[in-house]
Amino acid sequence: MIKKINTLFVTMFGIGRIPKIPGTFGSLATVILLYIFFHILDLSPLLIFVFLIIIFIFSFKAVALHIKNNDNKDPKEVVIDEFIGQSIPIYMYEISHGTEKSSDEAIIFYGACFILFRFFDIAKPFPVNFFDRKFKNSFGVIMDDICAGFYVVLSLICFMIFKSYFIQ
Repeated sequence: MIKKINTLFVTMFGIGRIPKIPGTFGSLATVILLYIFFHILDLSPLLIFVFLIIIFIFSFKAVALHIKNNDNKDPKEVVIDEFIGQSIPIYMYEISHGTEKSSDEAIIFYGACFILFRFFDIAKPFPVNFFDRKFKNSFGVIMDDICAGFYVVLSLICFMIFKSYFIQ
């Protein structure tokens, strides 16, 4: 019973079992879920933050349990790491500047976050590739996506700085 619940958690309720590009579907599901939380249900950013922290902490144990007797230490069906990594830039966008974001503006930024996250998660620039190669455990599985999420944040900040100085 616990193993089934754990599998549901690490596969994001079966999304990770989609035969083709499960990581992309996991990221897309994250974008949709966070859009619903922030713009349809209008949940408090603090409540969402607590939810994300609980998922983050629990993920280390859940992924470790899932890969314990598996030769592949980063199986494709584990997509909870995509959820965590994709959540970082979206949450940061939503709390930035302390202003309310319009739903139309959010869709554009969520789309940019999705595309950039998938790019960094697939291309694996340093240190994403470091965690992916060196840590064949739950830490490595999760940390490479966290790094990819922070690359998205950095990219968007650089774009905004560039835009403010050169595009008027």
